[in-house]
Amino acid sequence: MKHAGLWRLAIVAGAVLALELACRGGIINRITMVPPSEMAVALARMSGDAWFWSDAGSTFRNIGVAIVLSIVPGFLIGLAIHELPRLRRVLNPVLLSWYSVPTFVFYPLLIVIFGIGQASLIVMGAMFGIVAMISATLASMDRIPQVYGKAARAIRLSRWQTALRIRLPAAMPHLITGIRLAVAYSFIGVIAGEFIISTAGLGRRLTLAYNSFDTATMYGLILLIFIVVAMVNGLLQRWEARVHRRWYRA
Repeated sequence: MKHAGLWRLAIVAGAVLALELACRGGIINRITMVPPSEMAVALARMSGDAWFWSDAGSTFRNIGVAIVLSIVPGFLIGLAIHELPRLRRVLNPVLLSWYSVPTFVFYPLLIVIFGIGQASLIVMGAMFGIVAMISATLASMDRIPQVYGKAARAIRLSRWQTALRIRLPAAMPHLITGIRLAVAYSFIGVIAGEFIISTAGLGRRLTLAYNSFDTATMYGLILLIFIVVAMVNGLLQRWEARVHRRWYRA
C-alpha cells in the first residue's frame, strides 16, 4: 500500500476511534449517536432479518438502474449538445444552475406521472446524475484535439463511428470524473427519494428508525450505505487511475 493509502487509513481509523471514545465517554449523547462498534453490531443483527435483504436489494437495484440512465443518455445527450453550438448556448445556463434547484421539488409531478414506487425513485436518481454526466461530456469533448476530428473525416468515418471509435476513447480519462459524479448523485437521489416517496428501501427504513428513535438501527443502515459507497468509489478511483496511466503512456 502506498503512503497516501496508509495515511488515509490512519486518518479514518483515528476518526472512528475518537468517535467511539466520545460516545463511550458521554461527550456525545447516546440519543444523538451510538458508538461505531454498536453501529456494526446493529448492522450484523439486521443482516439476519428478512426485510433487510429485501429493502437493500430494492434500493441498490434502483440505484443501479438510475446510474445506467444517468451515464448512457448523459453521454449521448452531451455529445449531441456539443455538436450543436446554438443549442449549447441555450442550455448552458440550465446546466450551470441545475444543482442550485432542489430536484425534490419535482417529486409531486413524478408521483402523478409514475406513481409511488420504483419508477419515481429511478427517475429522481437519474435526474440527479444525468446533468453531471452531460457537463463532464461537454468538458471532455472540448479537450479533444481537433486533429482527431480531421483524421476521422479523412478516413470517412460517420458521426456515430467517430463518436464511438475516436471521441469516446480520447475523452475517457475526463469522462470518468462525470461517471463518478453520476454514481454519487444517483445514490443521493434514490436514497433521499425513499425518505418521501417509497414503500420499501433503505431510505424508508432510515425514516422509520428515526421516527421511532431506534438510533442503533438508523446508524447501522447509514454505516451500510457508507461502506457500499466507499467501495464503489474506491473501484472507480482505481479504474480512473488505470485509464490515466494507459492514456498518458500512449
